[in-house]
Amino acid sequence: QVQLVESGGGSVQAGGSLRLSCEASGDTGSRSCMAWFRQAPGKERERVAAIDSDGQTTYAISVKGRFTISQDNAKNTLYLQMNSLNFGETAMYYCAAASFKGWLCRGLAGETQYPYWGQGTQVTVSS
Repeated sequence: QVQLVESGGGSVQAGGSLRLSCEASGDTGSRSCMAWFRQAPGKERERVAAIDSDGQTTYAISVKGRFTISQDNAKNTLYLQMNSLNFGETAMYYCAAASFKGWLCRGLAGETQYPYWGQGTQVTVSS
């Protein structure tokens, strides 16, 4: 089993920055692929970024160049640095984990592919 606990959400003005954290515990093999998803009211959950156990990353086109996903393996913590946030990025942000490696981690972006989820942290961007 894997447990995920997010933190770092909050309110920020458009153009501002936030850093989200996700503390992970449990079987390391089941969380070789870590990702951040977000879900805005009335919209489907979408993957924002993912990172595999080798540190290879992938991003949604809408956030590329503004968001950075990283992990500190010693602390079992996943991060999402979000810069230049815009109003449309108000959403609940979720940390997710799966056992994919390599190209599977980068390529499989559907929420149903990830068996482990945190409770989410709210990000509100005001104009």
